[in-house]
Amino acid sequence: MLTGIEEVDWASLGHAYGPADDVPELLRGLASADPAERETALDGMYGAVHHQGDVYDSTLACIPFLLELVADPDVQDRGCIVELLTSIGGIELDDDDEELDEFASEDEEFIPAANYAMAAAAIAAGADVFLGLVSDPDPEVRLAAPCALASLHPEPARVLTLLRERLTVERDTEVRLALVAAVGRIALRHASLRTETVDWLGWLARAAHDPGLRLAALAQRARCAPGDIPDDVVPWVTGLLEEIRTSANRPADPGSERAATPTLIGQVRELLEEHAAGRPAPWTEELLRTLHAALDDRVDDRIALILAQLRSPDWGQRSDAIWLCGGLIRVWRGRYEEVVGLIGAQLRDPEPRLREAATSFLERLFELGVPAADALAARLAGGPGGASSGSGQAFVGRSGRDGALLALARAGDSRAVPLLARALEEPEVRRELLYAMDGLGPSAAMLAPLLRRRLAEVELDERLYDRAAPLLYALAAVRGGQALPEVLRVLRGAPANRRDWVREAALRTLAAFGPAAGEAVPDMRELLGAESASVATAAARALWAAEGDRGDVLPALERWLRPGTPGGDWCAAAQVLGEIGPAAAAAAPVLRSGLVARDLWVRVRSAAALWRVSGESSASLPVLLAAWEENRHARVDIAECLAEMGPAASGAQLVILTELTRRRRHNAREDGSGSHDIHLDEKLLTLCRAALARMERGMF
Repeated sequence: MLTGIEEVDWASLGHAYGPADDVPELLRGLASADPAERETALDGMYGAVHHQGDVYDSTLACIPFLLELVADPDVQDRGCIVELLTSIGGIELDDDDEELDEFASEDEEFIPAANYAMAAAAIAAGADVFLGLVSDPDPEVRLAAPCALASLHPEPARVLTLLRERLTVERDTEVRLALVAAVGRIALRHASLRTETVDWLGWLARAAHDPGLRLAALAQRARCAPGDIPDDVVPWVTGLLEEIRTSANRPADPGSERAATPTLIGQVRELLEEHAAGRPAPWTEELLRTLHAALDDRVDDRIALILAQLRSPDWGQRSDAIWLCGGLIRVWRGRYEEVVGLIGAQLRDPEPRLREAATSFLERLFELGVPAADALAARLAGGPGGASSGSGQAFVGRSGRDGALLALARAGDSRAVPLLARALEEPEVRRELLYAMDGLGPSAAMLAPLLRRRLAEVELDERLYDRAAPLLYALAAVRGGQALPEVLRVLRGAPANRRDWVREAALRTLAAFGPAAGEAVPDMRELLGAESASVATAAARALWAAEGDRGDVLPALERWLRPGTPGGDWCAAAQVLGEIGPAAAAAAPVLRSGLVARDLWVRVRSAAALWRVSGESSASLPVLLAAWEENRHARVDIAECLAEMGPAASGAQLVILTELTRRRRHNAREDGSGSHDIHLDEKLLTLCRAALARMERGMF
């Protein structure tokens, strides 16, 4: 075994952490009889030799030995090695130079694109080893083999025939699903085989006896031919899920126990096992994820599927529905009131994983979470149908309680206020709860004394910003002017570490206090001359709010509106001038110069400020509309200005109407999301409606 491994000069090769002289030990570890040693070796392969999907020269040198291990029936956990090989060789590159350049490294000694191509070729040359694995006695090997064949074997027609034949004799449910998924993968990768394969998948979706197999075939058919998904897909899938639920009368087999290992691979495995524990058919989640991806912008169908799942007696299906809805609502606009209400109802369920999923989902909804507000409040209060019924406690640990409280506060529900007061009495407070107080209105004023006390207890040390900034934000949100002495203490006592950040945060709070911050005026005046634009402009804002005297404020702001000023500094000054409004009309000429800046945000801030100080829509509106098309992330700020302009923004009517008819959220990303993304898009829609209403009123 591992013949010739000593003949490789591993020390001359490299991986993510330097010389690859430790790779022989990792390869031998993969063949060990000790499960913990095998898992540790596998973790090392992913962590160094195939770090974050990269392919190094040492990765290439490993391929013959990995293929040898896969072919040896005495080696255990070969399924994991098959998956490793699939990952190493599965990156698909086109032949054009632009594709290769995209992966090229600035380090001339390491060209990833060439390594990817060589890895794919090397594994393809030995891919016949995977053919025999589809009938291997080890189900984990049979589970990994279909994807390897579909991704790596150079004869897709041959593989397609083998996979379809194997499906007639395979009895393991998850392996059968893997066979169908691999068939779909081949159809996607090879257009010449697609029509035939789509037809076969359509036949299997109706002819198979096993409802899970029918659902898998339907999902893969939808993935391969998304434009030809049948109109009756919702009742079809719902019926299959019900068949799966009633036919799966026992929990999923957790599999053989493994010794815990301090590795990332081990942690991931344990999380997956925990997620599947107690569920008869945990594999339905991935099938439905595939189907939802194929349905894409068919939002109404996707909502209908989720609603059906949320009404299922199977808590696992309801949990899957919540996670699937998270992906849907993050990307697509729609009518989610009924969905949110049903997800709120899951907070009463005795299954902690379901409650956790519901809480995590509701945290990110902000105003869209209102239909679940009663359920959140009941759960937090522990009243009828709430925390104490059924489970006997509000939540398992503080995290569940804090998540539900965060969701309720972000929904703007005043019932969160007394609960926030209770949270503020505890030694530690989740930061997000403090940042959620700005939507609670006048009822949150009662929190000011508690916030004041906590701010007074904050040490003026190197960690001041991290501890004080959330409290300062919350005090600004509740207009807690009685905390002026404590805010001044922070402003004056800020240490060198992040001093400007601390001062800016404190000054923003003083600005929110308005005239009640009169005692701080000397400090504000002193900081008008700060070298930091963020501090100086925040001081100008606070001074204007406290005194309403533009004498010192305007010159302090205009010094940041000079040629050569960094874009962020210009934007900060323009923003404050816009907030001052007509009283800052003297700054209009210099703001006009910002309309032609190269920096888009400078143009946007200057145009909005120019309108607010002078009412000049003829100069501002074209700049705002051009920026709207150029950068979608500027649309919330632009829409806010358009709503203020009213009839003067009538030239933007078509732009506003177009935005309101889009189904996709303006800030949706394929590579992830932020906690406020949904809230920002809903804010954009609200502003667009307000702008349109004001324009229409001005026309009549």
